[in-house]
Amino acid sequence: MFATELTAQSAATPAPFAPITQAVHRDVNGDRAFTTVDFVQRRFRLPGNEGFDLAIDTVAALLRAAGYVNETEAKPTDRLVYRIESRDMPNEAWTPHDARITIAGRSTPLQTLAGNLNMIAINSVSTPPNGVTAELVDVGAGSDSAFKANTVAGRIVLSTGNARLVLPRAQRYGALGVLNTQTLPAYNQQGKHPRAIQFTGIARDTIRPGWVLFVSSVTRDSLQAALKQGAVQLHVLINTSFARRPERTLVAEIRGTTAPNERFVYSAHVQEPGANDNASGVGTLAEMARVAASLVQRGIAQPRRTLTFLWGDEIRSTDRYLKEDSTRRAGVKWGMSLDMVGENTALTGGTFLIEKMPDPSAVWVRGDDQHSEWGGKPIPENEIKAYWFNDFVRNRCLDRARTTKWVVKANPFEGGSDHTPFLNADIPAVLLWHFTDVFYHTDLDRIENVSATTLANVGACALTTGLLLTQGTPVIARAALEELTVTAQQALRTQAALSRDTLARGGNVQYEQHILNVWRDYYLAALDRVADIAVGPVDLRTALANAKRRVRAATVTLQ
Repeated sequence: MFATELTAQSAATPAPFAPITQAVHRDVNGDRAFTTVDFVQRRFRLPGNEGFDLAIDTVAALLRAAGYVNETEAKPTDRLVYRIESRDMPNEAWTPHDARITIAGRSTPLQTLAGNLNMIAINSVSTPPNGVTAELVDVGAGSDSAFKANTVAGRIVLSTGNARLVLPRAQRYGALGVLNTQTLPAYNQQGKHPRAIQFTGIARDTIRPGWVLFVSSVTRDSLQAALKQGAVQLHVLINTSFARRPERTLVAEIRGTTAPNERFVYSAHVQEPGANDNASGVGTLAEMARVAASLVQRGIAQPRRTLTFLWGDEIRSTDRYLKEDSTRRAGVKWGMSLDMVGENTALTGGTFLIEKMPDPSAVWVRGDDQHSEWGGKPIPENEIKAYWFNDFVRNRCLDRARTTKWVVKANPFEGGSDHTPFLNADIPAVLLWHFTDVFYHTDLDRIENVSATTLANVGACALTTGLLLTQGTPVIARAALEELTVTAQQALRTQAALSRDTLARGGNVQYEQHILNVWRDYYLAALDRVADIAVGPVDLRTALANAKRRVRAATVTLQ
């Protein structure tokens, strides 16, 4: 039995956490979040483009309805505020509007943008308004020799090669454009989902603009079958637009009463065209902001620190939030990224995960703490960040799991989302997400694979975490210290069982003892940081000394 299972069976919500926990669990509405996710996921989203801006404007409207006031109009006494930041972009924003591939003479298109949202390569230009009709030529991988062996001038080429390399080669030989097939990662199970297309793009070229359409396995097979019967005339229509538009970031805050310059910051990225990735983060964070506002307005929650909600471009917006204002950055106490948080796991295969900030499980990957298929590798021991945040967040999720049977797991640090700017700035942070998702980064990542129940589960544990830590009373700090002590004892027993199992299979006693000692030292150092929870001074000396004795006593000496 491993750490997650032990914690799920043994933990109980600390009494001082119960009022906030119960209020949040009652008020977070998965159906509301789902409605927002559905609206956002209908459009292809890139920084500055029409879909991205519509998502920003939609959430801003939800914030206003919840009582948030635009900072430009807010009074000093207003606690609920928001702003939309705009920044010039080096390139024009790209928006796809329509695309169709039809074999000439047939009434039904083989593929349309409505059915395959990712089919137009990012940065592709439009065809003439009525489209183009031309013969299709299969050039295989699209090598130079393949182009020389075929007449492609004035034609459309079908290729399996790298689209970024094939397009300029096709242009040199006079082709009108490229249809490209993709080989998807194994976790996408392309054989099982032959209509899937991953979103990707081509280089922006203002001198020789061109277009690439990605075709699914089904469309590729239909085209190749038609080619076997003779020459194929294709009609292709593409409608995209480029516009000089700003990149926008939405920031909402509930200002703290006592320490407003100290913050808990949530981040959900808007770009990427999927429903789970990441319209689910956008919708969940919007619902969290609504509930947080309601609890504050009703006097149920009184955050003494500021609670910040951020919607923008993945990694870049969060990184900028921390780097543009050194004073603001100094007050950021914790960060949390919501990315792919709405999965219907029965359909996607994805498991809910808390990606932890670097702890010993990122050095010694074993037991339940395994890397996801997204990818990860062991980190050096000196990169461990001894802190209590991983366990605090997981326990808040397990609070939810006790009544809902929600499956909560964790994975060692891997990086790649909005938690990394926080960690790079030495700010404790975690990622809430799901993986493996068979529809990851494909246009099958649509609303039917999103669960309102999951949205509510993730939103509840995420918001409870932030409200407790921004409230930051001494009684919350003391309860967190006791909870972490129990969690540490359970974790050390689990690690000891894993080491004994390794020894039974011929492992080295000294090495296994070192692992256990590192885990012990990790938790001892994490206990020292629990005082960070309190707004202002808190006397934990007696309780801390007792907690450390219990953790040391739980550390096994291997024989």
